[in-house]
Amino acid sequence: MKESEDFSIAYCKNLTYRIASGFLLLLLLISPAQAQDAIATYPILPTGYTSLKIFDNQGRFVGRILPEKRYWVAIDRIPAFLQKAVVAVEDARFYEHGGIDIRGIARALVKDVVKRRLAEGGSTITQQLIKNRHLSGAKTIERKIDEARMAIEYEGKYSKQQILEMYFNEIYYGNGAWGIAQASRLYFDKSPEELNEAECAMLAGVQKNPSRYNPLGKPVNVTGRRDVVLKRMVALNIITQRQSDTLRANPPPVIKPGQAPHYLALIRSKLIERYGIEITEQGGLEVTAALDLSLQKQAEQALHDGIKRISPDLQGALICLDTATGNILAAVGGTDVAKSGFNRAFLAKRQPGSAIKPLLYAAALEKGLTAGSVWNDTPVAYNRGNNETWKPLNYGREVLGDLSLRQALAHSSNVIAVKLLDSVGVPYFIDFAGKMGVPLRAENGLSLALGTDEVTLNDLVLAYAPLATGGTRPEARLIVRIYDRSRRSWAENPPVMTPVLSPATAYVTTLMLKDVMTYGTAKSLKKFSQGYPSAGKTGTTDDYRDAWFVGYTPRIVTGVWAGYDKPRPGGKGFTGGGVAAPIWERFMRKVVTVKPAEEFPRPEGVVTAVIDPVTGYLAMPECPVKRDEYFIAGTEPTEYCQVHVGATEHLTP
Repeated sequence: MKESEDFSIAYCKNLTYRIASGFLLLLLLISPAQAQDAIATYPILPTGYTSLKIFDNQGRFVGRILPEKRYWVAIDRIPAFLQKAVVAVEDARFYEHGGIDIRGIARALVKDVVKRRLAEGGSTITQQLIKNRHLSGAKTIERKIDEARMAIEYEGKYSKQQILEMYFNEIYYGNGAWGIAQASRLYFDKSPEELNEAECAMLAGVQKNPSRYNPLGKPVNVTGRRDVVLKRMVALNIITQRQSDTLRANPPPVIKPGQAPHYLALIRSKLIERYGIEITEQGGLEVTAALDLSLQKQAEQALHDGIKRISPDLQGALICLDTATGNILAAVGGTDVAKSGFNRAFLAKRQPGSAIKPLLYAAALEKGLTAGSVWNDTPVAYNRGNNETWKPLNYGREVLGDLSLRQALAHSSNVIAVKLLDSVGVPYFIDFAGKMGVPLRAENGLSLALGTDEVTLNDLVLAYAPLATGGTRPEARLIVRIYDRSRRSWAENPPVMTPVLSPATAYVTTLMLKDVMTYGTAKSLKKFSQGYPSAGKTGTTDDYRDAWFVGYTPRIVTGVWAGYDKPRPGGKGFTGGGVAAPIWERFMRKVVTVKPAEEFPRPEGVVTAVIDPVTGYLAMPECPVKRDEYFIAGTEPTEYCQVHVGATEHLTP
């Protein structure tokens, strides 16, 4: 009973609407409205309009980059079969009415009565064009009146072929494709004039519901709607039943959507930057990308699984870089590109927290400090001016006392990091970080040691790369080569490597970062690091807003970021070690199966000495704890520990 009442209410509303609309439409012949000029404002579709095809570094097809401009297609370039199919299924009396079809409105009303449901629409192709071009989609009598008035004026101003041409260039085909030029390229990688009859039948059915019936939708919906189009064409004697059966038996191939959408968008921006918008829009080129499609899929899966186990609203990003070439082997800018196309891997700027510290420690080593030197992490206050002081504290507010720089980095001591920056100087560190690839602002002062300046994940990954390579920073490479339409090599994009750091500094810093994964803030990765030599650093910002981990082997640098697009606390436990590091490990276990791990090579200029880690001096036999420490040649200690042997005079080795 309730269902019948609901229908009655809806039916009465629809009946009232149709009767009122039909009556008012008759008045339109007396007072037609002024329609806007319908001349196209976007360029004519050029010959050779095509997509850019992207292949990965193994020659596997990744996807296509479509021109983003809207182009106008003349009616004589639109297949006659497509024109007939659209008229048949959308407006069979198109060539007979004058813009509005009173008979069609009446027929729709009768069908609603017979079927006792809201079954039929009454808009002509001209009215659909008007609605798409000029009006909102609101179902009001006022909008319907305006639509009909303008449709009548269009019919008086333009020929049927001109109206049909405008219709094909203005309607929406789903998935961001407006007009027949974009639709034919998106779904079939063809210009409109190249479409065959089966493809035309599919496109003719899209207008009824672009999100449901576009060729990338569910096959059962797409083919079902195509069959409706063909059945209608048979009923109107446009094609024979035999032709319909043939087309139904041989469904056309559909170009699948591209993979790695964030990566494809990056390539497009690089091509525009290098060659300009016109060459890029013209298309027809084939690009060999630096991408490894297999690793890209693994990266997407690892990020998605790692993020979604925590929160459906959480976002993340991952970049994997080949240290020898700068090839970006994988880049994931978010967990769901369908919901957000924003590339967080390259565009989102966030505070890195302690993930910035390896650069600070490398700068300190370059300036002559050593991994074995001992510092105290008791907090001190710094004068910020205007009678303000700042007293940095460790994560958890613990005080660990005396620590070597090696231990301080492993435990991510905030207090010692600030003291270290105070020692090397803010200007020196800013200059050093800039050479490594991370631009920092001086106004942040000593807080730079705690990662308070914003960076992108790409910045950090590139800055860590010199630590893995022995001092050279690769330029990020997305494109390896570009071929023209004849598959002749048109442009090569060779690797670019820039020395920015001494090999000895890179090596000693790496050894310190290996400890991070052994007993430090990323100790959950100990088993991985023992099986595959690796180094890295966590990062966690205030209030648990951002979680980072950037780690590397001699051949690969991978960085992971997690956080909310609108920064907010992630809750206790939302740390680099707890959130980002597990994602990194899940992905890197896939990487090492195709790129076996190897030890970091020890360069010349690095020496070892047995020291007492408590004092940082050369160990004496009486020292209870001894360890081998690595030094840049010339910075190793020359005095022996005196703490454990009383007042013994200084000795020289």
